[in-house]
Amino acid sequence: MDIFDLLTMIGGLSLFLFGMNVMGQSLKRRAGNSLKTILSSLTDNRFMGIMTGLVVTAAIQSSSATTVMVVGFVNSGLMTLSQSMNLIMGANVGTTVTGWILSLSGISGGSLVLQLLKPSSFTPVLSLIGVVFLLTGKTSRRRDTGMILLGFSTLMFGLETMSSAVSAVKDVPQFHSMIVSLSNPFLGILVGAVLTAIIQSSSASVGVLQSLSLTGIISYETAIPLIMGMNIGACVPIILSSVGTNTNAKRSAYYYLVFNVIGTVFWLTVFLIVKHTANPAIIYESANPFTIAFVHTVYKLLCVAIVVPSNGLIEKLLAWLLPETAVEKKEELDELLLRTPALALERCHALMLEMARASRESIKDAIVSLHVYSDELAERIQKKEDITDHYEDIIGTYLVKLSSMKIAEEESMRAGEYLKMITDLERIADHSVSIMKSSAEMKEKGILFSDAAGNEMEVMCRAINEICELAYNAFAQESLDDAFLVEPLEQVVDYLKDVIRTNHIKRLQAGGCSIEAGFILSDILTSMERVSDHCSNIAGCIIDASSNNLNVHETLNEYKHNSERFNRAYSRFMEKYSL
Repeated sequence: MDIFDLLTMIGGLSLFLFGMNVMGQSLKRRAGNSLKTILSSLTDNRFMGIMTGLVVTAAIQSSSATTVMVVGFVNSGLMTLSQSMNLIMGANVGTTVTGWILSLSGISGGSLVLQLLKPSSFTPVLSLIGVVFLLTGKTSRRRDTGMILLGFSTLMFGLETMSSAVSAVKDVPQFHSMIVSLSNPFLGILVGAVLTAIIQSSSASVGVLQSLSLTGIISYETAIPLIMGMNIGACVPIILSSVGTNTNAKRSAYYYLVFNVIGTVFWLTVFLIVKHTANPAIIYESANPFTIAFVHTVYKLLCVAIVVPSNGLIEKLLAWLLPETAVEKKEELDELLLRTPALALERCHALMLEMARASRESIKDAIVSLHVYSDELAERIQKKEDITDHYEDIIGTYLVKLSSMKIAEEESMRAGEYLKMITDLERIADHSVSIMKSSAEMKEKGILFSDAAGNEMEVMCRAINEICELAYNAFAQESLDDAFLVEPLEQVVDYLKDVIRTNHIKRLQAGGCSIEAGFILSDILTSMERVSDHCSNIAGCIIDASSNNLNVHETLNEYKHNSERFNRAYSRFMEKYSL
């Protein structure tokens, strides 16, 4: 072996790790909505939880990424510790899928079928398709598909490059001695753990082992402890990700470690007993990429088999090792979820629903305060406004962070839509406070509207209640039918405001209403009209999202001036809220 073989091996390893990273990131973006659908159906059923973890990990090719997501869910209060334990077990099994894919590099034989199955035969075709998708793709999904194919082709090319370089060192005495020393199971576990802690991927470490096995000098005696150590080393990035999280999230992260440590201790003991009693000849035979993938999968399944019955005890052990020292606040928007944009957006949507409810309730209470004002009601309205302020702050900051990352086009548009909507939701609550303050002023000064003004305001209040309800339903239920009704009603609200103001001026000139009442009436009408404007913006965002467009005003103008649907709804609302 010379310096060029060493450089070739390093280059192959670098390409392998780069390809795996590119493929994993692209898979996460491509599978974003699928991950959301899978995880949203999660139950306490142990089998379904394990299968969910397995499927998600197989989809994104990383048990570490899946477990970090799970830690984020627990930290946000979206998942219990018991649910997370089932998912983590499944993720441990799912990570073995990568090994089976990489085992294709060990295919040998002269038949046409076997030759076609070899990566060297089909990766050039996949890389060509990937480049075409990447360069010509008009959608982010198509470009991500291209990146998945290119990432896979790169990692397989890196694996083959690394394997060819390693074959040059198999006869080097020092290399052979180093491999032989790893037959010491405790040293093998240590080396496997350190290697994986550095690479931060057990799938990649197993891939390196599969590459080394092509030299023919990796026996099962060496491979089994290395695999055990690699799975322990994969816990390092997960433990690090739990720093700063709440106690339950830390317990989930440490469960990943406990799972692998228990599996290693138990099955290493079994392995050593079998080795020193029966001493089967097979453990000294050479492993290959296929058998390493097989051993890895069987080992993971055996770990699940011994850990599942002990989950209750492990949960108690984690509670003892990591006690809750104080009442902990769940993280509303955990930054760990930013690693999976589709799930981060789903969490934002959940908080926006709470924000929308607070906003809708605040305007309802504000309208009630016009009829029956009380300090308790005013305090409730102010609290709702404080809630919307809080949500606008944390959701807006979170979405800006998410938007600065490399995310899919669909997710980028959704983040932009949410950024617009949180401002409108917050402003509705602001105007609710303004209406409440006008009510407080009327009570303090003993001001009353005339009967005519009171009847007109009653019509306006009913219209505002309905437009807020339509906007809320459009968002909460993703109802396009309700969204399309908002703009016609907003035009009616504008009309009502102008008519009520005009009528008030006439009453003022005739001496039927006071100037002070007129000022308050004008303030209330302005706040209500602006509330309807914000409802219109929210509905416009919903309509835009359905057509992958972010130009709210263009959408609404087109709808107003070129739609029979708009005209019918407008006529119906004009009749319903006639003065």
